[in-house]
Amino acid sequence: MKSRIRPVNAKDGGSVPKGRLENSPAFQRRDSERNMCAGPEGTTEPPPLRFNRPSWTRSLQFVESPGVETAGYFHEVPTGREPCERPALILRLLVMICGLCVFLFSACSKSPKDSNSVVLYTSQDQFAAEPILKEFTTSSGIEVRTVFDNESAKTAGLARRLRAERSYPQCDVFWSNEEMHTRLLIRDHVIASNEWRAAGYRTRRIVINTNHVSLARAPASLLELTNADWNGRVALAYPLFGTTASHFLALRQHWGEDLWKSWCYGLVRNGSKVVDGNSVVVKLVGAGEAWVGLTDFDDIAAGKMQGWPITELPINSETLVIPSTIGLIESAPNPSLGGLLMDYLSKPETLAKMVKAGALEGIDPGDLPKKNLQIDWSIPSEEIERANAFLDLIFVRS
Repeated sequence: MKSRIRPVNAKDGGSVPKGRLENSPAFQRRDSERNMCAGPEGTTEPPPLRFNRPSWTRSLQFVESPGVETAGYFHEVPTGREPCERPALILRLLVMICGLCVFLFSACSKSPKDSNSVVLYTSQDQFAAEPILKEFTTSSGIEVRTVFDNESAKTAGLARRLRAERSYPQCDVFWSNEEMHTRLLIRDHVIASNEWRAAGYRTRRIVINTNHVSLARAPASLLELTNADWNGRVALAYPLFGTTASHFLALRQHWGEDLWKSWCYGLVRNGSKVVDGNSVVVKLVGAGEAWVGLTDFDDIAAGKMQGWPITELPINSETLVIPSTIGLIESAPNPSLGGLLMDYLSKPETLAKMVKAGALEGIDPGDLPKKNLQIDWSIPSEEIERANAFLDLIFVRS
């Protein structure tokens, strides 16, 4: 088909705008591109105009280009021509991008087995753990790359991350300030069952504001916190995370499910403040916004150092001992270096430094009175999940 030019509205008897054909945009584009594209071999026909659309929307074989319409002119482009742009450049770019993606994936997923570093996930207080980890690096020459938790999600957040990484472990050692999630991770084959140990402890305590509550008037049992005397005066951390979750599980086993549920409902009805973390509980009690709180001994000790008017109640049968735990991740990238770090963190000298810093209450829980809560870890995991589902249903953060 030969190229021909006709008015756009010629069939309808319309008129062509005034002006020369050479001045039309279609003619100027054709003239400027004449030397850019070759016509079919063996013909003298001028090359076709290229249809101005992105090259990746065209067929890789042949395209039937529509006419190029301008103001007053219509240029019919011959069909069956090979497009001027070839896909070679695009293919080269795609190959380069794919190669770059493969390189980045390989670099990110490369195992650090032969490196002189170890990866630690920990829920220990950062102010106490960092100096100890620096001392380990200085004495051993092994770098410790540490991931700390946050106050709201606590150990549960790190446990979720470890489960997500189970098929491609990034962590070598898990140093937790509580026991429950370590045992659950052992159950889920994230932590090696024979490669974990307890290292120091804390206790769960009732904290009171001494400006509002005397020791004589303080609640003798946690069951009293649902009384009208403490309406709106009790604070606790969200009971699905951290040591609060362990304490609620222990109380469920100690009291039985019916009394435990009744107590939980009573806390909600009594306007208890549910906050993000045990340290927040101590702050509320110290400020007098709450008079009584459920928290950890180390947070109470930190509040006392701030000069807040608080104190803890003595250990009783509702007190839970919370061991700190250290575990080696199954298929850890650097198990040998991880073992060295575990040995260092569980040394009595190291634990004594944690006690002095206020991150631990003591080294050996055997020194405590025997009459305190114990968790039966032989219970099925479904029991824990059912208890957590109930807590999630009734407790809402303040």
